[in-house]
Amino acid sequence: MKDYTYMMSRQLKWLFYLVAVFVLGYGFTDYQPFFAGMILGAGISTFNLWLLQVKINRIGQGVVDRDEKKRTLGMLTRFATAALAAVIALQYPGIFDMIAVIIGLMTPYLVIIIDYFFHHTELTTRKRGE
Repeated sequence: MKDYTYMMSRQLKWLFYLVAVFVLGYGFTDYQPFFAGMILGAGISTFNLWLLQVKINRIGQGVVDRDEKKRTLGMLTRFATAALAAVIALQYPGIFDMIAVIIGLMTPYLVIIIDYFFHHTELTTRKRGE
């Protein structure tokens, strides 16, 4: 479980950095609707990733504690927050770019894939016993 906690904190850290870059892009460029959409999409998607990781931790602890209660990962909650981002972007098209919101909603998956490749190459380059 220690590796999972480390992975979770690493991915969330990179997502926060990415959202900070989007905020800088919003503040210092002429593409405010695009970066506002990226901030909205990435912010909601970061919340969804955090929520998923918390629920996975709870399920893992339930298995450890032999809790037989059936639990779900909350797919409906994550879909609802993504739909909320889309509704906000549709309601305020002058402020948020819809394409940027959709791209922002996909950023955690890109971060997870990149994190996997960096972490996998780190593990494969180590020798046994180090």
